[in-house]
Amino acid sequence: MPRLLLLVLLLAASPSRAGTVASECWASCRRHVADPSLRARTCGACVTGGRVDSWVASLGKGGVEAQQALASALTDSSWRVRWAAVRAEARSRGLTERRALADWIMDTPPDADLGACLTAVRAAADSGRSTADFLREAGARGPSAAARVWAKRDAVRQSLALEMFSQEPSVRLPALLHLATFQGRSATRVVMDAVASRPVAGDAVMAELLSAVAERQHASVGRLLLTEAKPPDEAVINRLFAVYSRELDVLRPDLTSNDVQRRRTAVATLRRYGPLAKRELEGALGDDDGRVRELAARGLAESAGKPLRDVALQGVKDSESAEAARPWLGAMSHEKGCFAFLRDVAEGRNARTPEVQGEAVAFMGDCTEGPPPTRRLAPFLSSNVIPVRAGAVRALGALPRNGDAMALAAKALEDGAPEVVVAALDVLSAYRQPSRGDEAAGLLESDHPVVRAAAARALEFVGRAAHVRVLAERLRGDPVADVRIAAARTLTALGGPHAVAALSEAATHDADTHVKHVSAEGLRRLGFGR
Repeated sequence: MPRLLLLVLLLAASPSRAGTVASECWASCRRHVADPSLRARTCGACVTGGRVDSWVASLGKGGVEAQQALASALTDSSWRVRWAAVRAEARSRGLTERRALADWIMDTPPDADLGACLTAVRAAADSGRSTADFLREAGARGPSAAARVWAKRDAVRQSLALEMFSQEPSVRLPALLHLATFQGRSATRVVMDAVASRPVAGDAVMAELLSAVAERQHASVGRLLLTEAKPPDEAVINRLFAVYSRELDVLRPDLTSNDVQRRRTAVATLRRYGPLAKRELEGALGDDDGRVRELAARGLAESAGKPLRDVALQGVKDSESAEAARPWLGAMSHEKGCFAFLRDVAEGRNARTPEVQGEAVAFMGDCTEGPPPTRRLAPFLSSNVIPVRAGAVRALGALPRNGDAMALAAKALEDGAPEVVVAALDVLSAYRQPSRGDEAAGLLESDHPVVRAAAARALEFVGRAAHVRVLAERLRGDPVADVRIAAARTLTALGGPHAVAALSEAATHDADTHVKHVSAEGLRRLGFGR
């Protein structure tokens, strides 16, 4: 293949890391394969191979030129290329890969064997084994080769530690993991030792590297450090904490953003810090968005190094209000074992108040375990505990649209408890049931302000033009501002001349400034006023 065409293919293969690897592979192949014909047959593997050593494998079956290329590849700066050359040579000689590796180490003069020793260390670590264990299967020369590698341990450590600070981020994590395996230590301890031995200027690189380790282990940097730390490590811990504190400072504005997606992303990012972000995670438990609350609850469980169920159970037991229990119940509603967990809370075994019981029932609509949904909720719909009945009705709104759920919600409109009626109105609104518009309009006459406000809100979704008149009457004469606000918003949605007249009157004469503002905004949306 012409050199120019191959280069174009390499660059077009991907502009990302894959493209970089292909370019590195191409450069490596050209560096070691001198024969033009062999180069044309070999380097093309870089286009589809996806690895820096993709070109090496085919050389094991070649002639003199191929063997010369393999010998040259043993001097490459990439251990993967060196290891690929050892493996190709092993195939050509009919040896095991580890036997060929041991031979290479032992046949290299001691003053020039660092490359061979590093290759052994990294190949062994890449398979999750110590070098001695890896070379144990290399035949008679294996133990001697392992001893040669161990004799070079200081030089190996220095070489890998240097790669941990490489300008190329993709090089750092493998170097750290390989060094940790070689030394038989945790990756966290290796990072801490590196920080202790280097100036503060390198702390950000090590902090980022530890974050990569935490992500790989599904843990947090705070938990890794707290698990590994000993009293002499205080100065190192403080240096890393300082880096993470600056990162947390950058994240904090997003935690209060009006953009819910930014808040979700920020809280998801907080989880990598674990105990270091405990205050921020606890604050996010009170967010208006359920996904944000769930992420915060999961982050706090991970911070404590405990299963979510254990932390959630304690959180619910400590909660005196539905709001306090909500994040833990919401998180558990998507976990294995959700039905048993929520049922125990709903039945009062792990709840301090009826409101917490009702909140647990409400989340049963999100849980996919247990009996069919309507059968699961039936006992709670007939409970003597009002918040539990209300919670069961709210759970109906989370179910897939079906006739049974709608019928149960409609029946709840007749409940004597205002909390249950409000929940039923909210569910029917979510189902967009215009056939329930007259029932909602009739509830505008309820003795309970919360029911009147919920009925006014529901008419935005189930109301018709005929309901504008009764909504206008509520806006003009209801004694409770929340009801008038709900009526003004629904009149804005329904529109029409009667709605405009009522909104105009309220914007001018209502005694409550919030009602005036909502009414004026409604007029503006309908094309009247500024």
